[in-house]
Formats: sequence, structure tokens, C-alpha cells
Amino acid sequence: MKKYISELIGTFSLVFCGTGAMTVNEITGGADLTHVGVAITWGLIVMAMIYAFGEISGAHFNPAVTIAFAYAKKFSWKEVPKYILAQLLGALLASVILWVIFPDSEYYGATIPVLEPWRAFVLELLLTFFLMLTIINVSTGSKEVGVMAGIAIGGVVLLEAMFAEPMTKASMNPARSIAPAIVSGHIDHLWLYILAPILGALLAVVSCKLVKDDSCCDGEC
Repeated sequence: MKKYISELIGTFSLVFCGTGAMTVNEITGGADLTHVGVAITWGLIVMAMIYAFGEISGAHFNPAVTIAFAYAKKFSWKEVPKYILAQLLGALLASVILWVIFPDSEYYGATIPVLEPWRAFVLELLLTFFLMLTIINVSTGSKEVGVMAGIAIGGVVLLEAMFAEPMTKASMNPARSIAPAIVSGHIDHLWLYILAPILGALLAVVSCKLVKDDSCCDGEC
């Protein structure tokens, strides 16, 4: 249970702080936090949660990452549904609390693309590809440990949020998109924020197998 509780708390923290920053930015008209502040918030909370829970659950906080780790044989498939359920519950709890705190918000950090859906799909796929490529190369098994793991992964999230957030909100995480979509009612393009990150993460595993020994991508290197 400790692993699942860690995933729930970690995903809750990530969604509460990240989409919370977006919500504050929305209701203040971007006067104080700005887009840069939102990107920094995402990077810092991801970094913090990796250091907090990396050695307990692996600090996935993302169904796409969990599925990709299982595909890479770094994680048991039977654990995947339990991890995803914990992640979804944590994300949904965060969005509900934001709804209670900020009733004037319309979006609560919902992922609504500015681009045409197929362009947004490609961008989200590539964003998650870069993220998972970093994760799988700095992790040991399914655990993100070591001094540099949190910095590297949080840095990639900050980087991608910095340039892609205005276009697609830079989700890279189905749970992070599903929760605010349900609470806000903006579910029109939710399918692409579920499918694109999963495909992007799987492609990262495939690319890892092409350039490294299979044992390295299977958590044995």
C-alpha cells in the first residue's frame, strides 16, 4: 500500500501545484504568475516529488510512464492498473480541491490545444517522448533515484512547459489532463491527451532499445 499511497500523494501534489498555478494565472489574468512562473512551478513540483517518493514507488505520477516502464520490463504489468488508479484518484482529488478553492475558474488547468488537434497530438507525443527518454535513462529499474534524477526530469518538464504550454498546455500525462477535464467539463480533446503521451512514452522505450543494450532498457544495466 505504501507504493500506491505514494503515487496518490505525489500525483495529487503535482496536479494541485501545477494546475493550481495555471488556475491562479487564469483568474488573475496572468498579472503576477505569468507563463514562465507556471512552467517553473511544474518543474519544481515534479523535482520535489521525485526526491520525496522516488525510492518508495518510483515516482511515476503518470499513467504513460507506468505503462512504458512495464513495456520496458522495468515494472510488473499486474501493478499497472493499481498505479494508474492511484494516480487518477490523486489527480482528481487535486482538481476537486482547486474547484472548491477557486470557484471563479473556468478551466482549472484543463488541457485545451490552440493548435489543430492532429498538430497538438504530434506535439504532445514528442514532448512525452523526450520526457520518457530522460526518465528511462536516469532511472534504475522503475525507481528514480540518485542526485541527478530529480533535476534532470524536473528540468525537462520545466523546459517543455516553457515553450509548449501556450500551444497544448504541455500535459505529457493522461492523469493530469483527465482530472481537470472532468471538473471543468472541457473534455472535447481529452482523447489526444490520453493517447499521445502513451504512444510517446512507448516510442521512447523503443528508441532506448535501438541505441542501448536491451539489458539497459530492461533495468538490468
